[in-house]
Amino acid sequence: MIHLLYSVIFSEMALILLLLFKTPLRKLIILTFDRIKRGRGPVVVKTIGTTLFVVLLSSVYGLVNIRRRSEDGAVLNPTDQVLASKHLLEASLMGFVLFLSLMIDRLHHYIRELRLLRKTMESAKKQNRGFEDGKTKSGEEVKALGEEIAALKAKIKTVESESEGKGKELKEAKGETEALRKQADGFLLEYDRLLEDNQNLRNQLESIGHSPEGKKGM
Repeated sequence: MIHLLYSVIFSEMALILLLLFKTPLRKLIILTFDRIKRGRGPVVVKTIGTTLFVVLLSSVYGLVNIRRRSEDGAVLNPTDQVLASKHLLEASLMGFVLFLSLMIDRLHHYIRELRLLRKTMESAKKQNRGFEDGKTKSGEEVKALGEEIAALKAKIKTVESESEGKGKELKEAKGETEALRKQADGFLLEYDRLLEDNQNLRNQLESIGHSPEGKKGM
């Protein structure tokens, strides 16, 4: 029993050292504990711990009985002294085994929490980097949009100036058209007047040409 307890204690101390330092075996041990804590593993561990605690209480009870007999004035024989020493050693070793088991469980729990915290921090950093990259990209897009807006404003001003120039040209063309129309109307009036004068001259010529012939006939 005592040799088994010493073996368990040294094994637990080795596990604690492996968990404290980052070694290739640390990941394997953590994965093993993760599997043990799944399914029926916790029930088995609690059963073993409860058994050790009961044996510890039994050893403490035997030690207390021997001490009571010595306090009552009875002389302890060598067998009782050996039993008392054995019970004390077993109780001490089992208490140390339970304490180391609790330390291993807490170390495993804190290492898992630390790993989860690191993963959370890494994901948060990635999200932050993505946000900063998106912010930079959005800033560049805003800058590009600003340049496009400035270019469009310049084009609008150019088109407005061209439309104003074309409007002036259109007004000038309308004025020239109106002047030509008036000139054409004047030409038409002059043409009508000339036609009328020509008709009058023809009539006069015809009247002059008929007048001698009339006199001869008389």
